Amino acid sequence: MAPTKVLTGARVVLPTGTVDDARVTVEGTRIAATAPGPSPAEGTAETVDLRGHWLVPGFVDIHNHGGGGVSFAGGTAEDVLQGVRTHLHHGTTTVVASAVTGDLDFLARHAGMLAELAQQGDIAGIHFEGPFISPCRKGAHDETLLRDPDPAEVRKLIDAAHGHARMMTLATELPGGLDSVRLLVEHGVIAAVGHTDATYEQTVAAVDAGATVATHLFNAMPQLGHRAPGPVAALLEDERVTVELINDGTHLHPAALQFAFHHAGRDRVAFITDAMDAAGFGDGRYMLGPLEVEVADGVARLVEGNSIAGSTLTLDRAFKRAVTVDGLPVEDVVAAVSANPARLLGLSDRIGSLEPGKDADLVVLDDAFELVGVMRKGEWAVAPQLA
Repeated sequence: MAPTKVLTGARVVLPTGTVDDARVTVEGTRIAATAPGPSPAEGTAETVDLRGHWLVPGFVDIHNHGGGGVSFAGGTAEDVLQGVRTHLHHGTTTVVASAVTGDLDFLARHAGMLAELAQQGDIAGIHFEGPFISPCRKGAHDETLLRDPDPAEVRKLIDAAHGHARMMTLATELPGGLDSVRLLVEHGVIAAVGHTDATYEQTVAAVDAGATVATHLFNAMPQLGHRAPGPVAALLEDERVTVELINDGTHLHPAALQFAFHHAGRDRVAFITDAMDAAGFGDGRYMLGPLEVEVADGVARLVEGNSIAGSTLTLDRAFKRAVTVDGLPVEDVVAAVSANPARLLGLSDRIGSLEPGKDADLVVLDDAFELVGVMRKGEWAVAPQLA
């Protein structure tokens, strides 16, 4: 049995707030106690002194297409595992693998492979982003493969995922959209509004039908207008909706991020990466589904059309930017990268916060909010190198 680990001296972010000079005790794969918590018997524990550091829950990414040079959307099982390891080294201890628009039969076959990885616990499930999205707001999706959200075809993908479909992004204004939302909800799959040209009224109808997530709010949807407020206003104002935000400095102006936090509140924001292959890997040419992408200076754009094509973001960078550039409280950022997405996935009994009984998934940050350590289920994926 692995020895007990005692992490001492850090500023620990708990659901009740931040505790200075605190202690977290890990036994096996679980958190046994948090500050102040009982000390283990002498001689039975490994102690790590984290004075001058932050200790926060492992990050949870519900929208991620790949990283480390490989794709979740079309790669092999080993490719997916390589991408998962890349994001793990950047603090993401739980990841949902996101598909992109493709041939329906291919998507169903690929979902079967991803479902096996989910069954093994390597990923937390599957997010289908496309093909049921608007050609008016297609972004980096192949327009020739887009289709209206026929509930029968939606059901085909749900079935192909063998119980591991977590979320599907839809343009709910398209024919079959609302019926598809109801079908997803009936099968326990999150219905997300995104890549949509919907009006305000159409978006309200989608939320009333059961949609609970805004896929990368502001991006791939009509802008907020004073006469035609569109989906942004409808999604921000409804307390049933959690809004995804890509905090990489490219997808959102800082004022837009602040606007979203102000209107949604800390409990309704989920930071995502929307990462593609280049995340944690570097500039160059990549494929996103069937489309070629050029990554330059960390920004991914389609070779044809120049649309932004996902991101090269990792959640540790999103976390640091939120605190140091956007000026958000650390506790709000922890909610956005851990607690809120964990709750959306229905996994908050196991992950998303540093509480006794939960998985020992945690991240160590220095006082500049640079990542220095990552633990997943009680084992160091990145061991802190401390002076």
